[in-house]
Amino acid sequence: MDAPGTLHHVMVRGIEKRLIFKNDRDREDFIDRLGQIIQEGHGKCFAWALMPNHAHVLLRTGPTPLARMMRRLLTGYAVSFNLRHQRSGHLFQNRYRSIVCEEDAYLLELVRYIHLNPFRANLVKDIDGLDRYRWSGHSVLMGRGHGPWQAKDEVLSYFGTTEKVARSRYRRFVSEGIGLGRRSDLSIGNAGLKGAKVGKEKGPRGDPRILGQAPFIEEVLVEADRYARERVLSRGRPADVDGLLKFITQEMEVTREEILGRSRRREISEARSVLCYVCLRRLGMTGTQLVEMLQMSSGGVHTASDRGETFMKENADFERSLRSYLNN
Repeated sequence: MDAPGTLHHVMVRGIEKRLIFKNDRDREDFIDRLGQIIQEGHGKCFAWALMPNHAHVLLRTGPTPLARMMRRLLTGYAVSFNLRHQRSGHLFQNRYRSIVCEEDAYLLELVRYIHLNPFRANLVKDIDGLDRYRWSGHSVLMGRGHGPWQAKDEVLSYFGTTEKVARSRYRRFVSEGIGLGRRSDLSIGNAGLKGAKVGKEKGPRGDPRILGQAPFIEEVLVEADRYARERVLSRGRPADVDGLLKFITQEMEVTREEILGRSRRREISEARSVLCYVCLRRLGMTGTQLVEMLQMSSGGVHTASDRGETFMKENADFERSLRSYLNN
């Protein structure tokens, strides 16, 4: 459930409900790390809020998987926090919790829900106090905070074509949410299937890791099943790049030298994209290995992989031939 472009509502909590932020230096450290990781992972952050013992983040992943981003964020922050406060041991409860969200239906509701957390936690008294609260993305959207890595313009674009009008309408939207209560359905998933059973029950499947309507939940679960099967097929297999290159050159009628070169001709670029996709998604190679092999940037490798995935979806005959090759 971690394909590029997926919207995630991520929650992290202190172990035994202990503080994970004791002072502003802690908060600044966490936000600096979050911003850097989102930018380096080519993701987008739409909302965030820091409370004393937990934090919420709403982000859309890029080519870097959420698990890798969060591991870097939480491990780096925990080490820094422990050094600052002369403590040892675990800081966070488990790793983190994330819910895959249906973007069209829930993006703005989640932005409002997350940004109202400081109000509901009694850290601020009213919407004016929320405007001034430094430790949430709401202040950035209101022009009072600084967060160049936050997708401010994308959120405000839903509310108006000029920044002044958009901010006014967005603020009204958030204020109206105060009367809606805590909206626990936005933090537990499965909102589209209230009462649905998880498992082998008949009818639409439900899953507490997903927030969306029935068709979206089914689509995410089917894709997760497909990905799991591919991981099983590729587990333990060496990345036979030479054999794969030979297969691609024969199927796509290009040469090995052309694929490994820098030509941008469409047919060569497609072959290179297929190579990136198969190596990353099917054979378990790392982006670093491909960067070294193809002399491309990390972002270029992952962008090519995305194009390769699109090519595979649009060329069923090639997909069948590739599956046959990989399974032999």
